Amino acid sequence: MTKEVLVTLCGLQMGVGDVEEHEEPIELFSAGTYYFKEGTHYIFFEELVPGAEESTRTQIRLHGTQTLEVIKKGLIEMHMVLEKNHSNRCYYKTPFGQMNLGISTSQIFVEETEDNINIRAEYSLDVDFAPLAECTIRINVKPRGSKEFSLHEPMTF
Repeated sequence: MTKEVLVTLCGLQMGVGDVEEHEEPIELFSAGTYYFKEGTHYIFFEELVPGAEESTRTQIRLHGTQTLEVIKKGLIEMHMVLEKNHSNRCYYKTPFGQMNLGISTSQIFVEETEDNINIRAEYSLDVDFAPLAECTIRINVKPRGSKEFSLHEPMTF
């Protein structure tokens, strides 16, 4: 994998107890940087929020196939640790206030080739121990010059 990459992040949240509600995934596309060191993949990119002056710097760390960390600094701040078959807590700081989040990860899937990394994590979220949502996050990392990158082809779950 090259240092300069394209990152696609797609998240889907289904509220707990929602029977007929169909949520649309939220997708983010960004140029970023990548490196691999001592068994860990590191992915860095910046998120811009429309209308906000400050951006959020995001770092993703993938440790094998069992642990995924998402660290955000800037407008939004958090350090979320997703560990397969484990629960963790973190603080999620936004311009509107801070929340205490619980993350219970059921699955982490990783597909890796020389020019592509696909990650999918399935987890449930709670706020102050009250169930909030069932979530799936997909992350794709490709070299910046990849001919297989497309904004018109949404990621599927």
